[in-house]
Amino acid sequence: MKVKIMEREVLNPLGEIDALDVKLNPIPGKIEILSLFDNSKPGADVILEKISRNITFNKTVNVRKPAGAPTADEQMKQALKSDLSILALGDCGSCTTWLILDAIKLEKHGIPTISICSDIFVSYARVLARSYGADGLRIVDVEHPIAGLAREKLEDKTIQTIIQIKNLL
Repeated sequence: MKVKIMEREVLNPLGEIDALDVKLNPIPGKIEILSLFDNSKPGADVILEKISRNITFNKTVNVRKPAGAPTADEQMKQALKSDLSILALGDCGSCTTWLILDAIKLEKHGIPTISICSDIFVSYARVLARSYGADGLRIVDVEHPIAGLAREKLEDKTIQTIIQIKNLL
């Protein structure tokens, strides 16, 4: 039996792009309006609710969009009314991709962001952000898995995420 071994060069879809450089916005010392950006992944709503109960601001704007899809103009307009946007949840390939792209879009419009990804997708999220010129994009993690967990268990996992967010604030 003969086996033919072939080597192929494969293009990395997360390749470095020299032309892009996204200026990340500093988190302001005083945050009046917080947007909670829910991409409708299972558990994202629970995570964001737990955060809103533990980190309070004068006003909260809730934005909800379908997972694995770009943000519609109306949803982006809602998020742009805030001083800071917290986005959740990246816990698979497509939803992590769109979460990071949404965060970058908000940063380009002057809104600082904090993105929440499950711990096994954080490194992918950081490489993606870097490949789009947003090295240093603020990304915090929550322990994987998220989908299918009871509310109480997910709220317990969110405590460490809240600590990370408070450290950024």
